[in-house]
Amino acid sequence: MIGTASVEAQPKPARSESSAARRENLGRLLASPAFVIGVAVILFWVFCALFGDHFVPRDPLYQFDDILARPSRRFLFGTDQLGRDVFSRVVTGASDTLKVAPLATLLGVAGGAVIGLFVGYFGGIVDDITGRIIDALLALPLTIVAITVLSGLGASNKTLIVVIGFTFSIVVSRTVRAAVLGERELEYVQAAQLRGERAPYIMFVEILPNVMGPIVVETTVRLGYAIFTVAALTFLGFGVQPPSPDWSLQVADNYTLLLQGDYWWTVLPPALAIASLVIAVNLVADAVQGVVDR
Repeated sequence: MIGTASVEAQPKPARSESSAARRENLGRLLASPAFVIGVAVILFWVFCALFGDHFVPRDPLYQFDDILARPSRRFLFGTDQLGRDVFSRVVTGASDTLKVAPLATLLGVAGGAVIGLFVGYFGGIVDDITGRIIDALLALPLTIVAITVLSGLGASNKTLIVVIGFTFSIVVSRTVRAAVLGERELEYVQAAQLRGERAPYIMFVEILPNVMGPIVVETTVRLGYAIFTVAALTFLGFGVQPPSPDWSLQVADNYTLLLQGDYWWTVLPPALAIASLVIAVNLVADAVQGVVDR
């Protein structure tokens, strides 16, 4: 009885140590100014994306007679070449980007994690064949691949999510594979194999929790890339489509005005909004990677 009780009590310290480690890592993140600032900026734009329509002074799609009006008390950021209020469009312009980028990131990380687990665990000829395919795909510029696919399938948010998710899964799979290769020879994996556990159980129950650090880092890094990719594809006409007040569409619609005259307010506010969101995500990613690498 005493021996049985002592054996059953063994997992509790392990779970306690794991919880303590998570609390310690969270404490480190919250103590990082870069992480706090990054999260604050991201939450601000998420709030604007969700509720911006309820507190902006004007309809972001309404066209006033005041075309290219300079910033003033009536129009805080002025109006664009169609007479639309730039301030209202900037506040609500995060909506499509924050729909597409996170979903594309989750799709890419999930797909990459599955591929990486499969390839890293089985190795051998599976690793060789999959590795050659991944190398061939990575040899192509991913933006060019995305433009080619979007040209054939047509631009839409759903297509954009799938295309970006697919391209990201290729990159993520290599990171996960490398982490799995370092885990599959450890004793806990060998013990699971000796118990007769099936490969899916070993990959997703035994190995996956131990490679979550690199996966979390990849998620934060890929989110920044996803936001930038959505912005770049939209600017080129392959991303979010009009009449959305998307930031990249605002820049694409008005950047030629910078060459025609002093109409900086039509481009600068949405460009700074894109930059602030990308920088905020990168601040969070750097902070998370610093904690994971410790």
